[in-house]
Amino acid sequence: MLRSWAVALGLMMALAAQAQQVRPPVFVLNSLSADIAVVDPASFTVVKRIPTGKEPHHLYLSPDEKSLIVANALGDSLTFVDPRTAEVQRVLRNIPDPYHLRFSPDMKWFITAANRLDHVDLYRWQGSAALEPLQLVQRIRAPKTPSHLNIDTKSTTVYVSLQDSDEILAIDLATQAIKWKQAVGKMPADLYLTPDDKHLMVGLTGDKFVEVWDVSGPAPKLARRIQTGDGAHSFRAWGDKRHVLVSNRAANTISKIDIGSFTVVDQYPAPAGPDDMELLTDGKTLLVTSRWAGKVTQIDTSTRKVVRQVRVGKSPHGIWTLDHQPRL
Repeated sequence: MLRSWAVALGLMMALAAQAQQVRPPVFVLNSLSADIAVVDPASFTVVKRIPTGKEPHHLYLSPDEKSLIVANALGDSLTFVDPRTAEVQRVLRNIPDPYHLRFSPDMKWFITAANRLDHVDLYRWQGSAALEPLQLVQRIRAPKTPSHLNIDTKSTTVYVSLQDSDEILAIDLATQAIKWKQAVGKMPADLYLTPDDKHLMVGLTGDKFVEVWDVSGPAPKLARRIQTGDGAHSFRAWGDKRHVLVSNRAANTISKIDIGSFTVVDQYPAPAGPDDMELLTDGKTLLVTSRWAGKVTQIDTSTRKVVRQVRVGKSPHGIWTLDHQPRL
């Protein structure tokens, strides 16, 4: 009897340990394959493929953390996926050209950048369980080619990069009106707003710089130009409120920037057109989509070396997992 109890207890403990070791999947959007590759982080293999609408580029977690929302730009739709089980929950259609997407920190606004249609849409968020989760409040013309979005911590201002007019745009959420438009360097892409809301960093994909703009006043002022590498493109916060990463797509590198001094303090190799990034909770495992190779690359930031790659699909873009460092 005692032995049976001990065996049962041992089995329970083994199952509990196994459950604790199960890590949430990594989601990779394959823009030209029109699907999501679900990667097991332990084996670093693709274990599932989820069909989406045409050209899924970016993704974002819903405020209640129950849905990962995938924006299908050419599919004019949003695919909601369970971030833990990788099961499709629902598809919202008739969402015009959702290339990039963001929730406001106060969880009231959902915003999309229509890259090919030259507008930004401001939606009221009704909640994941609502029959119609999104209510369109305002459509704002944003020529030419709105690319990436960022929102301040107070949920007052939306910043938009205009890729083909070499400008950035600020929108007041209270009035849903444009506050200002500012010329910047060549082909602005991703935007990173420092945690104090004072400086907006702009990746210049058509150049080798990140521009830093002081947006604390009524009009933006250029504060710094940081040389990172050809094709400075996408940002990922380190999670310590002191550093941010930028992928240099043409240089095949990733730069680590100190946001106190606005200087590059480290550099990592990232082959084949690095784009979006995810930093895991261990603080050293960096995943990046290698768009030109159709792979996801794992980098050990402590050794500055590529550890391994996995083939995921055509033109992989967005990447995300629950097992991540904070995004500030």
